[in-house]
Amino acid sequence: MATAQQIRTAYIDYVLTQDEKPKSVYSFAKKIKISEAEFYEFYSSFESIEKMVWADLTVDVISTIQQQEVWAQYSSRDRMLSFFYSYVELLKRHRSFIVYSLKSHQDRFATPKVLSGVKPIFENFAEELINEGLESGELADRKFFSKRYKDALWVQFAFILNFWVNDDSTDFEKTDEAIEKGINVTFDLFQRSPIDNLFEYGKFLSRNGKFAESRGRA
Repeated sequence: MATAQQIRTAYIDYVLTQDEKPKSVYSFAKKIKISEAEFYEFYSSFESIEKMVWADLTVDVISTIQQQEVWAQYSSRDRMLSFFYSYVELLKRHRSFIVYSLKSHQDRFATPKVLSGVKPIFENFAEELINEGLESGELADRKFFSKRYKDALWVQFAFILNFWVNDDSTDFEKTDEAIEKGINVTFDLFQRSPIDNLFEYGKFLSRNGKFAESRGRA
């Protein structure tokens, strides 16, 4: 009786040696000496295997960094930086498969389907960090826009992933630089700025202007 992990390992080995998916579940099952029914006990398709690999990698990274002693001392910005640095380090161990998976599911106008399971995991993680940042005052609580912060971080996720796949620098040093600059710029935008102060001042003048008018009429 095969296990989910054995099927996953056999599938990864197949696509990396053949540079393509198996022609069918039947032929793949036969090759690894299991029945087609056994395959479907664990996975609905080859794509579901890849989605599971991506989801597990993401969960593993989040679980690992949250167990670090320094985690409680980190700001929201530092926690997101920690996530991306750790994520890239883990992806290095599986680079051949990661590159294959992304390039075989490229979509110029949308997130690759193979990352559909990653998105809610990442967004839940990002939203938790954002809420903590809003509560502590680290991040600016802007009406309507605060709810979009996690979307901006997902854009960064997709950008950094694509950058890393195409990075040919030694030990992916350029990716580390892209993470540092991208996340810092993003969190700079999330924090209070002179523009926020200007809006607050405008609201103050508007409220007090109406108050002055009512006093004048009285």
